[in-house]
Amino acid sequence: MSRPAMSGPEMVELCKRHTMYEWSVQSKIDPIPVAKADGVYFWTPEGKRYLDFNSQLMCSNIGHSHPRVVHAIQQQAARLCYANPFMATEPRARLGRKLAEIAPGDIDTFFFTNGGADANENAIRIARAVTGRHKIMVRYRSYHGGTAGAIALTGDPRRWFAEPSIPGIVRAPDFHKYGRRDPEPLDVCIREIEDIIRYEGGQNIAAFLMETVVGTNGILVPPDGYMKAVRELCDRHGILLIADEVMSGFGRTGKWFAVEHWGVVPDMITMAKGLTSAYVQLGAVGMRAGIAQAFRDRAFPGGLTYNSHTLACATALATISVYEDEGLMDKAVKLGGVLRERMKDLEKKHPSVGTTRSIGLFGIFEIVRDRRTFEPMAPFNGHSEEMTALGAFFREQGLYTFVRWNTFFTNPPLVITEAQLHEGLDIVDRGLEITDRAIKG
Repeated sequence: MSRPAMSGPEMVELCKRHTMYEWSVQSKIDPIPVAKADGVYFWTPEGKRYLDFNSQLMCSNIGHSHPRVVHAIQQQAARLCYANPFMATEPRARLGRKLAEIAPGDIDTFFFTNGGADANENAIRIARAVTGRHKIMVRYRSYHGGTAGAIALTGDPRRWFAEPSIPGIVRAPDFHKYGRRDPEPLDVCIREIEDIIRYEGGQNIAAFLMETVVGTNGILVPPDGYMKAVRELCDRHGILLIADEVMSGFGRTGKWFAVEHWGVVPDMITMAKGLTSAYVQLGAVGMRAGIAQAFRDRAFPGGLTYNSHTLACATALATISVYEDEGLMDKAVKLGGVLRERMKDLEKKHPSVGTTRSIGLFGIFEIVRDRRTFEPMAPFNGHSEEMTALGAFFREQGLYTFVRWNTFFTNPPLVITEAQLHEGLDIVDRGLEITDRAIKG
């Protein structure tokens, strides 16, 4: 028996009454009701259309409702939805082989998880098991997930509520400090990391886990030479390098994985989000052959009921075929150039834009009150009337993106057209007039 579709207000009222929203003050949450989505757009039940300029949570890389992926899900669901992770299935077998083909270097073995957070948790568990060391080095401007271990690895303020957390986490300074326009000089960055290794004892550090391109903490692109210098430091001290590519992987920067831009092969690589374009939940830890070999004659220390989920593995295979067949890596490079040029033009035009950063279709605007002092338009981990008004304007104009502190993101699905990209940036152009009015001097 079919039921009438809910209205937008009904959805919002029931969701707020009976469900909890993540990282939010529940009395202030004002969710957008979503009834359907296609390509780069989604709609409310009442028909208001939004341009998805953030790929939801930087995950819907191939856009919404791609017919090939929907068909693959339907086919797999009709054949076999689930087999427990001690069994072998065709989607699991094919996905492991495919990821071995596209992963950097000799990364050819994969442990499938339910998402990015538990991929990172398993990566550090593997590192500790393989090295016999207990410390994990991470950075402050980072986010690695919301589970107990992943939030401990995280540097940004979402970590605070979970402390005290798991032991053994040490923090290295970032290559790009908060409240500054440009990255630190390369020699300063590396010297600071060397200091931490010296103070903590390199022989105690199992791994250095980092977002290759920092995501929600600023779309921070490492300066040339940084990744290779970090790789050399890790090798010198026997520290495993783990690249968190949960957000930056699968075409977002114009490569399968962002680390490929710098010719570095990490010891492990974590992924999720774009792996299935979020059609079904799936994450993975990829590891080099030597690490996988360590578990040949001893038990692998991890596993959950839904690991290597059959439906999710089939979804990932279909998603990867879309990236390949539709040339989405090349498209991210081409349209990434258009995005970069337009962002720079808006930076010149609007005095409230302190700086912009992007790589491929992975971008951010940083909004300031004063370009000379680089005073942010909203405080660290805070809000301001101007940024709230800017977010409200985007929503009113049918542009969905992530507004956080004094920044907002430009991370559209890789299937976006040039015309649609300009459509979104034209709204941004008009919205920045709001923050321009707050400029000092």
